[in-house]
Amino acid sequence: MSDLKLNEKLETAIWIAKSLFDRNRTTGSSANMSFAHEGKIYITQSGSCFGTLKAEQFAVLDMDGNILSENKPSKEWPLHLQIYQKKPETGAVIHTHGSYAVLWSFVPCENENDVIPDHTPYLKMKLGTVGMIPYEKPGSEALFKAFGDRVENSDGYLLKQHGAVVPGKNLLDAFYSIEELEESAKIAWMLHQKAL
Repeated sequence: MSDLKLNEKLETAIWIAKSLFDRNRTTGSSANMSFAHEGKIYITQSGSCFGTLKAEQFAVLDMDGNILSENKPSKEWPLHLQIYQKKPETGAVIHTHGSYAVLWSFVPCENENDVIPDHTPYLKMKLGTVGMIPYEKPGSEALFKAFGDRVENSDGYLLKQHGAVVPGKNLLDAFYSIEELEESAKIAWMLHQKAL
């Protein structure tokens, strides 16, 4: 029964990855995704591409961050780990470099804990607030610290000049939320441009 559920999660993760890639929501090997299963974190391995992702391209960590597999996890695994540790209801995390999320991260914000305007109700309904994480080099300890300092302040996150990180109760929940974040960032960016 346990293996069946793991296989179902892997199949869902692969479907999500391909959907995001095929619709240009991510490119190359820039995105990463994880899900929790029986006290472990399964995360896309370093250098994997969402367009060609396979079940054997996941690394496995425990909830203390110890690597349990031969596969090397994405270099941004500490972002995922901090969410699982500080928000135990989390079942999955998706990180992408969506164009509109990145563009919106350049726009000055009044409230760093809620940076994307709710021009439509769906971002708040699906995800909640989106906090801004100050720019630090991707994969750096400085980024992981900046993220850890703010992880409990918002429901989802925008890494300045980098992309979005979204948790969910499960893989599909995280997928729907990252889709809504990117769409909301697109609407906000277009209205912002129109107002200039």
